[in-house]
Amino acid sequence: MLYLASQSPRRRELLDRLGEPHRTLDIDVEEAREPGEAPDAYVIRVALDKARAGFALVKGEEGARVLGADTEVVLGDEVFGKPRDAADAAAMLRRLAGREHRVVSAVWLVRAGSEQCAVSVSTVRFAALSDDDIAAYAASGECMGKAGAYGIQGRAGAFVEHLSGSYSGVMGLPLFETSRLLRGQ
Repeated sequence: MLYLASQSPRRRELLDRLGEPHRTLDIDVEEAREPGEAPDAYVIRVALDKARAGFALVKGEEGARVLGADTEVVLGDEVFGKPRDAADAAAMLRRLAGREHRVVSAVWLVRAGSEQCAVSVSTVRFAALSDDDIAAYAASGECMGKAGAYGIQGRAGAFVEHLSGSYSGVMGLPLFETSRLLRGQ
């Protein structure tokens, strides 16, 4: 049985697109960057922590496999996690407006005796955004619970001037990389 160590509706939807039957696991992993930890290393570590925490719940089950994933927005050396509130979301969006940032998405597949990782790095350039654009998006609530305070699959898709990389990776689960992990490639 395949398990997804996430309650994210976006990750569940994306995994469904691969046609992989799965169940979700509710895990609680601290998402805090260690001092001096590089952004990419942080994302990879958190995804592994999630997969391991999920596997700990089902390790007694024969054939259990657990996917853990993490996706973060990175501007320079700064990691933009999920906003605390609408004001924090607006501040993030102001910093991203008119600039290029990276979206790092790491996926781990953990099973008995094996841990495999895949990483997707995408580059996203936002158009210039007016204060009204930012305020309206922050007020919509769509920004909450999303790294960098935006969901590319929603209204914020209109902010994206250019994307190089994985659209599904920016959403939270890179399908190409995840599919390869599941097929053992």
